Amino acid sequence: MSWSWPAEASTVRHTVVEWLRGQQLTDPPLSDIALLISEAVTNAVIHAYVGHPSPGEVSVVIDAGAEEVLVEVSDRGNGLRPRPDSPGLGYGLAVMVAVAKRFEAQTAEDRGTRVRAWFSRDPAVATPAD
Repeated sequence: MSWSWPAEASTVRHTVVEWLRGQQLTDPPLSDIALLISEAVTNAVIHAYVGHPSPGEVSVVIDAGAEEVLVEVSDRGNGLRPRPDSPGLGYGLAVMVAVAKRFEAQTAEDRGTRVRAWFSRDPAVATPAD
């Protein structure tokens, strides 16, 4: 399943979580996926389109397989780069890495950022250990 929203959208997490509930996804990993989506979309809204004339878009793709769920959040903005005037605390990527079974982020200036994270569907192993 895939969706796209303007980069100021606030309904992204709710829409994706409701769709995953319809796919009989349990919690965990549902709350971990919701947290990752919030962090990734917030990063796109705050950082991706700085200096762009319009807010741009954020896309979410979900592949809900039998064993694991792949979550992909992408934008077509500036890419991952330092921002000295950042309004955030700078922990978003660390939080995403912490909740996912596997995580990757790819970026290219003027082609945006793509975050991909995999989550086990098995509630017993869904949230990574401390």
